[in-house]
Amino acid sequence: MTALREKPAGTIRLNATENAAEVVLWPALERFLPKYPDIKVEIVIDYVLTDLVAERFDADVRYGEMVASGMISARIAPDARMAAVGSPAYFAKHKPPRVPQDLTAHQCINLHLPTHGGLYAWEFEKGGREMHVRVDGQLIFGTASLLLTAARAGFGLAYLTEQQVADDLTSGRLVRVLADWRPPFLGYHLYYPSRRQPTQAFALLLEALRYREPKKAPPKS
Repeated sequence: MTALREKPAGTIRLNATENAAEVVLWPALERFLPKYPDIKVEIVIDYVLTDLVAERFDADVRYGEMVASGMISARIAPDARMAAVGSPAYFAKHKPPRVPQDLTAHQCINLHLPTHGGLYAWEFEKGGREMHVRVDGQLIFGTASLLLTAARAGFGLAYLTEQQVADDLTSGRLVRVLADWRPPFLGYHLYYPSRRQPTQAFALLLEALRYREPKKAPPKS
C-alpha cells in the first residue's frame, strides 16, 4: 500500500499554443511518460490567455514576456527569434523586402490571434528602433502550421519562429528575409498559480521540462 501511495499518478492539464506543444512539450513528454505510466497529460491548444484556476488547468505555457503577474514561472526553452520567410518560387516573382515597411507591398499570410486583438502585427526591432507592421494578403489562418504550409506553396511571406522554419531554411524550401530586424526575446515559460500546492506528478513534469543553459566548452589552452 505504501508503494502504491508513493507511485506518481494523476492527470496534468496544460494550456499551450500549438508551437509550444509541438517544439517544447511533446519532445519532453516523449521521454517523460514512459517512466511514469500512471501520469496522464492533457494539452489544450489555445492562443488566449486563460484563467488557470477557473478553467482547472495546472499550468500554462507562454513566452516569458506574456507570463501573468502573481504566477510562479519556470523557463522551459531558450530565447527565441522570429523569422520572415517565403518560398523561392515567391521570390522569383517578387523582390525581397529590405526594410519592414516594404512588407506592405507583399502578399503576407496573416495569423489570427485573439490575444493580440485580431490579426497579429509583425514586430521588428533594429538598433533600438521598434516597428509593428500590419501586413495584408489573401490568407488568414488560426494556426501556425497552416502558415508554414501556405508559405511553402508560394502564397506569400510568413512570420514564424526560427524553430518552426529551421528545417525549411536548411533544405532551401524557404528563404529568410529581414533577418537583422528581429533580436531574441524571452523563450517559453511554464507558469502556475503561486497559491496552489503542486502535486508530485506536476513537480516531476516541471523538472523534466525545466530549461538548463548548455554548458560552455572550456577555453582551449
